[in-house]
Amino acid sequence: MNAVTPNDLRRLTAPTAFLDYTSDTVQSFIDEAVTDRSADKRRLAVELYYAVRDDVFYEVYGADLSPQGLRASHTASTRKGFCLHKSVLYAAACRAVGIPSRVHYGDVRNHLASDRLRAHIGGDVFFHGLNSVYLDGKWVKATPVFNKILCQLYGMKPLEFDGTADSLHHPFDAQGRKSMQFLTDHGGFDDVPYEFVMENMRRKHPGFLDAAGTGTVRGGSLSAEASA
Repeated sequence: MNAVTPNDLRRLTAPTAFLDYTSDTVQSFIDEAVTDRSADKRRLAVELYYAVRDDVFYEVYGADLSPQGLRASHTASTRKGFCLHKSVLYAAACRAVGIPSRVHYGDVRNHLASDRLRAHIGGDVFFHGLNSVYLDGKWVKATPVFNKILCQLYGMKPLEFDGTADSLHHPFDAQGRKSMQFLTDHGGFDDVPYEFVMENMRRKHPGFLDAAGTGTVRGGSLSAEASA
């Protein structure tokens, strides 16, 4: 998708079943995140990026993957989740302030995952959620996923975003070792393609899902594994 037409603008700034930004929880999150809703769109996109990245704790264990659990309002309320949750909240918050946005998916290889997480995932290739936002006449990718504290624990540099260039993945850790590679781009979507997301999770990461198949396995936390 390139230029945004007036019809695109209306569609890509509208609330959806998952990007439910009219909810009180998402609106409260935005009020906390931005200093002035009338500011220029790039500034708003950056402020929201850092709020989602750092104020929503990144946690992969015990995460709700039901339709309710993946809604932006749920993540804004719980203030935790992993890439699938955080990308939905960021898209919803951007739309709420008039920034066209989409959820985006891909497969990434994460060299720095813990042994326990790799065992659950079934390797080091992860189905991954991020975003694309339309700023200053072009689409840029944003990945407001790994919060600053978790990055410090894993020896990774936090992924920054200035609204002008893609913020896509962590190519190296703080010691210069490879930490993440983007392998497959599944494209962008106007709303969460729930069956597509869950089909990928079931097919690629069956050991990561709980018995009901609507959440991830419980026990421990990613930050505890990093500290061990």
